[in-house]
Amino acid sequence: MKNRSIALDGPAGAGKSTIAKEIAKLKNLIYIDTGAMYRAVTLKILNAGISLENTDAINDILCDIGIDLDENDIYLDKKCVTNEIRTPEINNTVSQVAKIAQVREKMVQLQRQIADNKDVIMDGRDIGTFVLINANYKFYLTASIKERAHRRFLELSEKGFDMTLDQVEKDIAARDKNDSEREISPLRKAEDAIEIDSTNKPIQEVIKEILSYLK
Repeated sequence: MKNRSIALDGPAGAGKSTIAKEIAKLKNLIYIDTGAMYRAVTLKILNAGISLENTDAINDILCDIGIDLDENDIYLDKKCVTNEIRTPEINNTVSQVAKIAQVREKMVQLQRQIADNKDVIMDGRDIGTFVLINANYKFYLTASIKERAHRRFLELSEKGFDMTLDQVEKDIAARDKNDSEREISPLRKAEDAIEIDSTNKPIQEVIKEILSYLK
């Protein structure tokens, strides 16, 4: 891999996106939100009313899907869907979509193409273990489930979604299970990744810790 690359993996609500965006600015990297890419695919499937078992229809969608990342926004078929992909419905479905072999194959292809041509920091579930196995640096960011649920609860509340903290915690636990038990590229820490627990740590402290490892 000729370009600089940082892989940042971890479970839902660990703070990956927020931290990756800040490091991208500080280190002049392109931030690739792979989770948003899977969310965009999920949105397109749901809007089309396609069953997750209908692999032929999903293949048709993947053939002409357009996903573009522009700083903090993501575009699906040239339409900005940054807010649309952060709803509880998408949260509850994206792990199931991410388990579909054709979806992962398409997304990984796009992610590797970007990394081949740019200096990137990429966050997700399988970046260090599968997408960018030769990344210059690998980090595994985690936090307690209660901490992650609290963060996600605040995020959803700010956007006007009416959910209890208990329900958010149950949803995250279910997503953890789906992500770690899927057959294709499950969530796990790469053997050469540096693990950082962000429980009860301010964002800036976590960023400073990651930066201390970067040469």
